[in-house]
Formats: sequence, C-alpha cells, structure tokens
Amino acid sequence: MRIGMLMPYFDGLVTSGQFLREFAAAAEECGLESVWTVEHVVVAQDYEPLYPYSPDGKMPGGDLGVPMTDPLETLAFLAAASSTLKLGTAMVVAPLHSPVVLAKRAATLDRHSDGRLLLGLGIGWQKEEYAAIGVPFEERGARLDDCIGAMRSLWTQAPASYSGTHIGFEKQFCLPQPERSIPIVLGGNSAPAVRRAGRVGDGWFPYTITPEDFARGADRIRETALAAGRSEDAVEMTAWPGSCDFAREFDIDFVRPYVTAGVSRIVLTPPLFGPQSLVNGVEHLAGYVDRYRNEIEAKL
Repeated sequence: MRIGMLMPYFDGLVTSGQFLREFAAAAEECGLESVWTVEHVVVAQDYEPLYPYSPDGKMPGGDLGVPMTDPLETLAFLAAASSTLKLGTAMVVAPLHSPVVLAKRAATLDRHSDGRLLLGLGIGWQKEEYAAIGVPFEERGARLDDCIGAMRSLWTQAPASYSGTHIGFEKQFCLPQPERSIPIVLGGNSAPAVRRAGRVGDGWFPYTITPEDFARGADRIRETALAAGRSEDAVEMTAWPGSCDFAREFDIDFVRPYVTAGVSRIVLTPPLFGPQSLVNGVEHLAGYVDRYRNEIEAKL
C-alpha cells in the first residue's frame, strides 16, 4: 500500500518556503510515496452554496478565506526540494485553464521532476470562481474532456492536432514533451465523473466518499473501462478516508473497505492538531506516519 499526504493548506503553512523544504525532506525520510496539492484560484466571499461535500454546501474555512497557493507552482518547489516524492494535484480545476498552457506547464514540471507528476483534474463547483476568471460554468464536463484530449495530443504528437467542442488546433509543436504521457487522475464521484474516469482516466481520486459509495464507483469504473476496450485495472484507485470522516482515519474497520474495493494508495490528512501537529514542527511527521503504518497499514 502506498501512502500519500495532502499538503497542509488550512493553517497557511504551505505559504512558507522554509516549511516546504523541511516538509519535503521529512516526507521522503519517513517514506511517504506522494504529496498532493489543491486548487482554488479565488474563493468568493459570498457564493452559492454548491460545495458538494458538506450538508450546508459551504466549504471549510471559506467564509474567512483560505490560503491556497498555486498547485503546480507549489509542486515545482517541492520537486526541487525532493528526489523521490510523487507530486499530485487534487485537483486542478481544468476548465479554468487553457488546455494548451496547462499542457506546457505540466510537461515542464514533469520533465524537471524526472517524471514524478500525477496530474489530478476536476471541474470544481463554484460558479463565482468561473465568473471571476471569465470561463462559462456550463458544459464544464465537456471542457474537461477537451482538456484531457488536447493535452494528450500535445504530449504525444509533434506536431499535434486536436478537434474538440471547445478547443481545436492543427499541427502545433508544444516542446519539450514529457517523456511519457503524464498520468491523469480524475476526481469526483458523480455518475458522469465515474464514467469519465473509467473511460479515459489513468487514476480515480474522489473526495469525501463513503466506503460503500467508493466500492460502487470502483465497480462502475471497472465496468466502464472494459466497455471502452481497456483493461479492468486500467484506472489506479486512490482514497482519502479522512476526507469522509476525519475522526475515523485511524479506524481499521472504516479504512479496510476502501482497500477491498481496489485502492492501492491512501492519502492521509495532514496532522494539524494535537502533539503531532505540523504546526509544532515537521519532525512530528515521522511519528504520525509510523502510527498509521502500525495501526492501519499493518492490519490491512
């Protein structure tokens, strides 16, 4: 079982370069496989409560504003401060970006990190964020499909051509290309998101999903992959049990069903409270990860 960790955004630690350097070193030393960044370009002070992961439709800390650095810029910093960590995004809100520019940025980061990028993509939920950036909120799923197709063309063809609903180009060079087609990890647990992951994703990493819903989604992804002519195990499964119930992250009976459903990577909540809090220093990270290995991984 591979173990990753979300970057600790909600206390602002990730805004410090010194913390990032220390975190990267500590993460590699204690054997974390990957670190994952999140994205909101902006968060409206007053937004329509469409956040899909809480009963009231409001995101944690959203009313006060949450420090969120650019996910790819942060990973570029971490790439230079590490040598083995895989670098994941959970998730870049793909329709907010030009697919051509995003393809260039991702390829550059993947080259500089010697092939360690896991590009997580989603469609977001905040209408006000789309409006601030000047991107239509409608048909964002189709825009994500176009983004995936366009980027893969640019990464694997030279010159590249692509014709989609929302973007198209002919015989364009986007160099340097990554040395492989960068793995695309798709978020979301809606029916369209699950079908998309099975059809075109390299990975699936949903957020705030119960073990039962995860298992149903994983089965649907395998069915969709087979129907699309792919192998049953074409989509790598990642779960973050703590996003569903933080209090049960160290509950083996809660975590085990995710693994039974096909998870090969578990992402941990950053330790931000109690004696092992990263606020008190990154030296506490090793103890937190060791505790998880002893109480959870060893019993799976």
